[in-house]
Amino acid sequence: MIDKRSLAVRAGRNVPIATAIGLGLMALILVTLSFNRIFFALLVALVMIPSVVEFSRAITVAGAKVNPVFLSIASSVIVLSGWAKGFEGLIIATAISAPILLVVRLRKGFENFLADGSASLFTLLYLPVPAAFAVMLAHPSDGRARVMVFILAISLNDTGGYIFGVIFGKHPLAKLISPKKSWEGVAGSIILSTIGTSILFSIWFHKAWWHGAILAVVSILAGTCGDLIESAIK
Repeated sequence: MIDKRSLAVRAGRNVPIATAIGLGLMALILVTLSFNRIFFALLVALVMIPSVVEFSRAITVAGAKVNPVFLSIASSVIVLSGWAKGFEGLIIATAISAPILLVVRLRKGFENFLADGSASLFTLLYLPVPAAFAVMLAHPSDGRARVMVFILAISLNDTGGYIFGVIFGKHPLAKLISPKKSWEGVAGSIILSTIGTSILFSIWFHKAWWHGAILAVVSILAGTCGDLIESAIK
């Protein structure tokens, strides 16, 4: 018989709470996409605020300091610019925000400017820029399906990695950075995400299965690298 407590410890998370939060966010995303997709863009822009604040705390622990207020504003503007003007809006908003962010930090002096400035720019590229691309997916007429497939691909990636990692995980992927992440978990991500995303592409977009497989592999690479980067920061 499987011990639920030992599984929770190995997973490194509170599964019921994580599941409830994930389902709640999924429902909110589906409602905004179904009612009017601009509300999805507003939702993502709003989510940037707690995301930036939380990420700023991790960076502070790592030894650098950023301005969470300005970063939150800039992140929301970048996301909404991506929605309003597409890739050009994203580039312009990011290009304007980056130097302003550095100037704001420079007012505090030269000490640790390089570390703080680099951390600020990294935050700008790590959070709002990918979020803006997700918002841009929602713009076309089939935007709801595009976003849902994208989210489900990530969810299947995380679910497959969790299940295989907890049950079969024995070989750490990067022991010094994230000891709970295993090669078995990566294999589970590949299996579940590839199968699920391939099926979704065939049903919703009437595309060959390998289109979904490509998206699955890309999402797995991005998600795994993102997890390791965040673990390294923490």
